[in-house]
Amino acid sequence: MRPPIRPRRAAGAALSAGILLAAGCAQYAPGSGNGTEGTADAREVLLLPAAAQGPAPFTASTARSSGPAPTPTHTGPPGTSAPGGRTVHTLAGSTPGLYGGTRSVGSCDVGKQIRLLTADRARRAAFAQASGIAPADVPDFLHGLTPVLLRADTRVANHGFSGGAATTFQSVLQAGTAVMVDRHGLPRVRCAGGNPLTPPAGGGDAAAVRGRKWAGYDPARVVVVEPAPREVTDLVIVDVVNHRWIERPAGDEGASDHAPEVPPPYGPGADITGPLPAVPPAEPKPSTTTDCPTTGPPPPREEAAMTGSPSGDPSGTLDADRAQRTDCPTALPSDDPTAAPSGFPPDEPTGTPEEPDEPPQDLVPLMTEEPQTAIELPWPEGAEDGIEPVTG
Repeated sequence: MRPPIRPRRAAGAALSAGILLAAGCAQYAPGSGNGTEGTADAREVLLLPAAAQGPAPFTASTARSSGPAPTPTHTGPPGTSAPGGRTVHTLAGSTPGLYGGTRSVGSCDVGKQIRLLTADRARRAAFAQASGIAPADVPDFLHGLTPVLLRADTRVANHGFSGGAATTFQSVLQAGTAVMVDRHGLPRVRCAGGNPLTPPAGGGDAAAVRGRKWAGYDPARVVVVEPAPREVTDLVIVDVVNHRWIERPAGDEGASDHAPEVPPPYGPGADITGPLPAVPPAEPKPSTTTDCPTTGPPPPREEAAMTGSPSGDPSGTLDADRAQRTDCPTALPSDDPTAAPSGFPPDEPTGTPEEPDEPPQDLVPLMTEEPQTAIELPWPEGAEDGIEPVTG
């Protein structure tokens, strides 16, 4: 029986860094997240059980207990055959149900992972190099990842730490492995050993796997994750305890978990390695702001005359925008003072009603009758025409 594959040791830190940089220059630029070309034979693939720390770990385990391992049911047909007899299941990182977890519990302790890496300058530098980022960006990079559990055996390029530098070997991670994924849904860290992860290199020959096979391992069910076409703000994962859907915001450790407003068109127990119904793109959430032009009383005619526009808009774009927007309230005509203000039905009275010009009909007969005779008031003696003479 052949011994398990071991990452090749470099002669020294400087030599290893030079080899990795030379091999990786064509693969990624800093910040691209594509990682390095392997220093081990890409045709050999190491099987890594979920709880195993694995060879050449970067740090102690930061994986949290998240309940039972999520083992998906295998009900669908096998994947498409690639050249050489291999079976490939390629799924976008945004596929609902690709990952699992426990509600309100992150599968990895992100804070602990940051402390372990930043405490060792050489490990932090090697981790950053394998991840395609600057060493100073390691804390922010980890804070932006989302801790979840794999729900399928997954092929990755795994990076270990040996001889003061990063090494690379191809791996299959068992379903139930705690990982951190980026905003494109790609696994970027394996929490059991703190190892950086990048997309796998080469097709990987199923006959060349090394390591002990776990119960349920099927090379025809291994998944390769490809980046989602656009960054995701939320991941729809499966609660491995209650078998329900969870929506976890990107970069969150579970504190903001909630049920998705629109669940996927298949159940949480669906086999993600089989054919899945298409998931329609998420509709943008309605915004609380509006770009409708402001409605209200028109400006004074003097101001309108100065601007050259009846509405006080010098370019006329305000009126044109009102005409094109069907969801904006219609502005009041400037020459109709009796029109109801915006927000009131046109037939409803507004404000305090004014006194009518015409008297009520029930008072008309009283006003048309013969007027009564004036009452004569007694006047003092000597008063004429109601004017009292002045004496003295």
